[in-house]
Amino acid sequence: MSNRSPAELKCRPAIVVSGEFPHNSSIKKATTIRKRQPARMQSASIPSKGTPASHAQVTDVRLGRIVRLLMEHATVVASGTKIAQEISSNRSEVWRLIQQLRGLGVDVAGHPATGYRLRSVPDLLLPDILGPLLRGTIFNAQLHHFYKIGSTNTAAMEAAAEGAPEGSVFLAEEQTAGRGRGAHSWLSARSTGIYCSVVLRPALPPSEVLVLALAAGLAVRAAIEQVDSRVSPDLRWPNDVLSGCKKVCGILTEMNAEATRVRYIVVGIGINVNQPTFPKELEAEATSLRIATGSEWSRVELTAALLKSLDREYRLLIEQPDARQSILRRFAEQSTWVRGKQVRVEENGSRVEGTTEGLDQRGFLQVRTAQGLKTVLSGTVREK
Repeated sequence: MSNRSPAELKCRPAIVVSGEFPHNSSIKKATTIRKRQPARMQSASIPSKGTPASHAQVTDVRLGRIVRLLMEHATVVASGTKIAQEISSNRSEVWRLIQQLRGLGVDVAGHPATGYRLRSVPDLLLPDILGPLLRGTIFNAQLHHFYKIGSTNTAAMEAAAEGAPEGSVFLAEEQTAGRGRGAHSWLSARSTGIYCSVVLRPALPPSEVLVLALAAGLAVRAAIEQVDSRVSPDLRWPNDVLSGCKKVCGILTEMNAEATRVRYIVVGIGINVNQPTFPKELEAEATSLRIATGSEWSRVELTAALLKSLDREYRLLIEQPDARQSILRRFAEQSTWVRGKQVRVEENGSRVEGTTEGLDQRGFLQVRTAQGLKTVLSGTVREK
């Protein structure tokens, strides 16, 4: 992540052309979430050929089953035979998979002769661990996990183009080509952050996608506060969540749309959770929840809280007629950047300075400059 990244609104209209999408004030609200066929949680993924996502190290679903079995029998030793029966394999394959888990940082005690047990619960975002925590949300049935991937957003966009259902979730322990806003990258060290992308198919016009990005910021903020109320994150329009004055999360929103309707949206969320330090070039602008609080966080707990919170915000947006006004009001209330902040805005090589004066009805930032009131459609907003 160059932690200067996230929420970009890209449109790929009927011919799938990328670019900033013009927004307008037209609003359509759907009354229900699209129905989808129940699907099994997955660890392997569906990436297409010839892209960074295609070279991902997909998770062997048996690893999650072994972890779940060992968690369910935490007080006893599970024999290799029992584990082999559970995963429909043999003891030598169980040994190989146990070694793979250890290589991924899972603390498993024992060996083939005596059996195995977990010394501690692993903080891995495996479908078998997360799935039960997400019951009742649209995100519980299609969980795709990678130990290493180019970009979860790239994988999710590819999968969505091929028909992945609404609520599909792509999670990675590590990204090698994590993407942020514009040409920025997103630093994604192994198993220290949350690197998550979800597929949504709302019956909304493209003009509402900015509001969805703001709702995602509200969901991140609520999830962090739910896990640890000592942290009160700030929201920087349009796509950053801050702890103090440093970025702790970025949101990258991409869509495929026609002129009047969205085909699908991918919301990518990167949260710095347990990073102990950052490279010198990022120290001034990036932080993690661990640095902010002085203690380790459970990524599993935070991811579950995040997806539950995002589910609530999404349902509100597509089901409630006044949802857009509610989202804009709450974003303004929970952000110190929306009103009265001295800022400079950098956009397409130009630079504007002024004082923020709230959001317009579409969700765009208003900045009072020496030349008058300017509506910021995109760009990087920094404190002056």
